[in-house]
Amino acid sequence: MDEETQHSLECIQANQIFPRKQLIREDENLQVPFIELHGESTEYVGRAEDAIIALSNYRLHIKFKESVVNVPLQLIESVECRDIFQLHLTCKDCKVIRCQFSTFEQCQDWLKRLNNAIRPPSKIEDLFSFAYHAWCMEVYASEKEQHGDLCRPGEHVTSRFKNEVERMGFDMNNAWRISNINEKYKLCGSYPQEIIVPAWITDKELESVASFRSWKRIPAVVYRHQSNGAVISRCGQPEVSWWGWRNADDEHLVQSVAKACASDSRSNSNKLINGNCSRDFSNGGDLSDVEFDSSISNASGAESLAIQPQKLLILDARSYAAAVANRAKGGGCECPEYYPNCEVVFMGMANIHSIRKSFQSLRLLCTQMPDPGNWLSALESTKWLQHLSVLLKSALLVVHAVDRDQRPVLVHCSDGWDRTPQIVALAKLLLDPYYRTTEGFQVLVETEWLDFGHKFADRCGHGENSDDLNERCPVFLQWLDCVHQLQRQFPCSFEFNEAFLVKLVQHTYSCLFGTFLCNNAKERGEKHTQERTCSVWSLLRAANKAFKNLLYSSQSESVLYPVCHVRNLMLWSAVYLPCSSPSTPADDTCAPYPAPGSSPEDQPLGRLPKTRSFDNLTTACDSSVPTTNRRSSDPSLNEKWQEHRRSLELSSLAECKDEIVCNGELEPENKMTEKPAGFSIAQKYHVTNGHCVNGEDGRIKASLSRQVSTASCSSAQFHLRNLHQKWMFSHLGKQQAASSPDQPARSHLDDDGMPVYTDVVQQRLRQIESGHQQEVETLKKQVQELKSRLESQFLNSSFRLNGDYGDEVTSIPDSESNLDQNCLSRCSTEIFSEASWEQVDKQDTEVTRWLPDHLAAHCYGCDSTFWLASRKHHCRNCGNVFCSSCCNQKVPVPSQQLFEPSRVCKSCYSSLHPSSSSLDLELDKPITATSN
Repeated sequence: MDEETQHSLECIQANQIFPRKQLIREDENLQVPFIELHGESTEYVGRAEDAIIALSNYRLHIKFKESVVNVPLQLIESVECRDIFQLHLTCKDCKVIRCQFSTFEQCQDWLKRLNNAIRPPSKIEDLFSFAYHAWCMEVYASEKEQHGDLCRPGEHVTSRFKNEVERMGFDMNNAWRISNINEKYKLCGSYPQEIIVPAWITDKELESVASFRSWKRIPAVVYRHQSNGAVISRCGQPEVSWWGWRNADDEHLVQSVAKACASDSRSNSNKLINGNCSRDFSNGGDLSDVEFDSSISNASGAESLAIQPQKLLILDARSYAAAVANRAKGGGCECPEYYPNCEVVFMGMANIHSIRKSFQSLRLLCTQMPDPGNWLSALESTKWLQHLSVLLKSALLVVHAVDRDQRPVLVHCSDGWDRTPQIVALAKLLLDPYYRTTEGFQVLVETEWLDFGHKFADRCGHGENSDDLNERCPVFLQWLDCVHQLQRQFPCSFEFNEAFLVKLVQHTYSCLFGTFLCNNAKERGEKHTQERTCSVWSLLRAANKAFKNLLYSSQSESVLYPVCHVRNLMLWSAVYLPCSSPSTPADDTCAPYPAPGSSPEDQPLGRLPKTRSFDNLTTACDSSVPTTNRRSSDPSLNEKWQEHRRSLELSSLAECKDEIVCNGELEPENKMTEKPAGFSIAQKYHVTNGHCVNGEDGRIKASLSRQVSTASCSSAQFHLRNLHQKWMFSHLGKQQAASSPDQPARSHLDDDGMPVYTDVVQQRLRQIESGHQQEVETLKKQVQELKSRLESQFLNSSFRLNGDYGDEVTSIPDSESNLDQNCLSRCSTEIFSEASWEQVDKQDTEVTRWLPDHLAAHCYGCDSTFWLASRKHHCRNCGNVFCSSCCNQKVPVPSQQLFEPSRVCKSCYSSLHPSSSSLDLELDKPITATSN
């Protein structure tokens, strides 16, 4: 009975705890202007001035005449009424939205609705991520296990600690050990349950150290250099206070970190320490720009190395003045006299209040209308790029100490959960190429930001009753901005592209996923967010090709040394200026394949030249006469002309009223598994940007039609056109049945309900890659054609009675392979007149282009699916692929110079059934064609 009761409770929770809300329409004719996600329910739909506005439990959607605004509710920071009829929405990612209403009452109604919707939740279950996951589990009840796997992060994330210890090569026998002192978070609620410490440090000493460090955040090792054994550790500030307290166990632990590096078995052979590594900043002064450059230029050289004990670098992210001022609050910094063989450096990074003020200034600048004339000076006054520069310099100093000077580093700020993860995560990203892969980056974020307790709920403002604006700060966004700066300087070193980072920024605040909920791992465990919400890594998984950097090379630099000066940094326009950032429609049809209904004359196999010869393309669109084809990359071709050209090419394939265009991109078969199963998309029929992409069957046949249409064989093209029409009309009814006519198109939204971001560089790379693949396939076909012609000439040479004739396509004379010295082709052709040659039908000498095996998934006759034990057979007459039962007849094919019985399909066999008279006639043709 207990098990049955528990099971029934689970069913009730999935069905009833997140009920849909009643839709309120200001106008009965209004429809929801977007496709809802699972668990999403639209509450209000109304009209603004020249726009339709809709509010759900997940997003605010405003559809203007020429643009669309789609923003999650938790991404909105504040809503206010600036003018009598205008709402002013300020977003946490620097965007500002303005919406004009017709009446004051309507404006006030929407102001109240939005303020209620964006209010911090009273309980965490009010966030949309819980409803989204619960409804997904209900919809996919039959595939619950599969959906659960898709919603969870990969094994590389769940087993990250064990994998990282093994990958970085910690000597767990002599130098280091894994302490479980924080099991069930009994020591520190914002630390992971397992931490790495020197092997000879006991748990009792760790408890003593915890009483001396802020929030009990003791020094814990988080990274080991695989070559020299130098480590990076992190902690909170020491609680020195005005009384100058000290702790012997803390001093012993800090020194033990350096000793453990020296005793590491893998670094025993490399104990050369730079005795002149940098200037001594232990006097408490901040590191200026000049001193930073000089310390970098004085990096370790072979002549300056000396065998000395390792000197640990303590990097304090604060300024010296801020560190001393913290002594009044019970904090402080390490005193060099108490920590021998250590060097303290202060980086002068701003606190969260200064960063928040700088970000607000940047947001105000980016939303000014019109564009200010003093843009550059105004951007400088925000100091946003200056803050990025200081952060990059701090991380680079850690990289130099670990990689070049082979020194261990201890990083901390005040509490150790804001500036500390910024520096440590950025340094690890520069040091280790693994973290620059998609999987490694996920491990990096999970380890340094989530496990070590960055306060996402307070900093992002989506925690329970997180009304304190002083706690909000875009710390994680600032770090992602630095990652973007590294992407710009090292475009071949990152496996993920800019779209990956843009999505990560959006879902840091969107609350669609539960990855960034709560302030630490302890709270997430108590709320069971991992079991009750989806992971953002299920969307940003490595298999998702939309986030893959096509320029990535695994052989790029192992350690990155970026330029950190402000003049080398750029504003992240894709996030802060999304309207002005270069983007194109999310249409990856970039493959320059001809349309199935076009003729070979209209679609030459060669590459089309890039030209700007057409002056008035807009006028040409209105003309019914198709003009000369041009490359899709021609900048003179506007969007209207492209759409018109596609409609002309496909007019012979669709007789329905609505225009349907088949996406030219061949999607992988496992694309549906690359995204969480909870996304509310038709799994078999997915509409994006006005392009109909039917299921696997349709993708294969569409690709088949593109490949074969490049050939100039008229018979193959005729069968291809019939195949495409058959497929189009058979699936058209299913597509219309799957989506109601009132359902809006989803051209501007991605699968997660967010706006589509297209990286113009990556899109151009996909175009180049697609064009290259097409050229390779064309060359392969030409080589295969040449090979078949040469083999045909050699096999049929015995049928040639009076001599050879030249091959029109290969331009290789048949006489080269003929050993007959009396062949007429070796004689001078001057003795023959043009009248002595008999004109031959082109179809009699043209070779059928065979459909490649890898493009045929079904029999052309009975439409049965090929598998491992089902052999494919080509018809020697039409070139299509059939099964053994549909292609079991043999007959000579004189038109293809196959005079012995050859395998043909049933249809061709009926038309080519040999008779004595017809066979003799066909045998005479090649002889008559070469000689009179």
